Amino acid sequence: MPRWLPRAVVLTLALYACFQLGSWAFHQLIGLLVNILIAFFLALAVEPAVDRMAGWGMRRGLATFLVFIGVLAGAVGFVLLLGTMLAEQIVEMVADFPRYLDSVISWLNTTFGTELSRLAVQDSLLHSDWLQKYAQNSASGVLDVSATVLGGLFKLLTIGLFSFYFAADGPRLRRALCSVLPPAKQAEVLRAWEIAVVKTGGYLYSRSLMALISGAAHYVLLAVLGVPYAPALAVWVGLVSQFIPTIGTYLAGALPMLIAFKGDPWYAVYVLGFVVVYQQFENYVLQPKLTSKAVDIHPAVAFGSVIAGTALLGAVGALIAIPAVATLQAFLGAYVRRYDVADAVTGPRRPRGPRPWRRGSR
Repeated sequence: MPRWLPRAVVLTLALYACFQLGSWAFHQLIGLLVNILIAFFLALAVEPAVDRMAGWGMRRGLATFLVFIGVLAGAVGFVLLLGTMLAEQIVEMVADFPRYLDSVISWLNTTFGTELSRLAVQDSLLHSDWLQKYAQNSASGVLDVSATVLGGLFKLLTIGLFSFYFAADGPRLRRALCSVLPPAKQAEVLRAWEIAVVKTGGYLYSRSLMALISGAAHYVLLAVLGVPYAPALAVWVGLVSQFIPTIGTYLAGALPMLIAFKGDPWYAVYVLGFVVVYQQFENYVLQPKLTSKAVDIHPAVAFGSVIAGTALLGAVGALIAIPAVATLQAFLGAYVRRYDVADAVTGPRRPRGPRPWRRGSR
């Protein structure tokens, strides 16, 4: 047996054990890594506001705290508006359920000649096996729901703490990161960081402005039609249509259409037509003017990045895909050298303008 063979076997086994240990640790920490990634992009989004407030002489920690208080107040206000609307809708549906049931039973008796009664239907429903099994499963799933809620709150707290530290200690974090790099690499890291801050912050602020304009436009329509909960529905349409990529427009328009349909079916048609028209105005007029400087990427690239982000990280990947791709595109554009395209590729250029006048021609 060669002398090097036992040592090679031991080294191979050690490397395999390290790989398995690293893979196990990565899968155990994937949730924490995703939360840190979300916190990093959130810190990049609020850092321009923090830098501006710090430039006014305010301490960076206090500026970050005030910015996060504003973000938290906006999120809580949105949840309260939407929660109040949904709670009132559920109460109305429960109160009107006997009337709906009576109308359905009357239609069945008239159409099919049956002799059903609401009391008999309610009694059969209350004593049905599937309802009892559903109640048992719901009672046993209370602990699972509680654990899910507590886990979600813990994730939000983790993201909030990390994003606060990233935004408040941004300069110190950059210095600590650059201190382990040679001077030539430090400039590249700082440039990449600045591009990420500009693109992510620009994406957030441009989307917020578009959400404000969209919410105001839809509020005017809903108020004119007399649709209830117009302010809450306007906030819903503005935020969901702008911050949920690809399908946000359809999700945003579905809820006001449903509420409008309860008042008058034609109101739902009016809301649908307005959503379609406004979407075209936003895509071809409003969005190019507001996002051309902040996130200048091709629509096909944006759509593909959202699909790829969703496949990798789910809803989180869909939210951060566009600013991440915009940052990468801007960083590559700063270092990739471009050349003029030869005529052999594009074809010979045709002369533009009127043809020159020659003697003897008519």
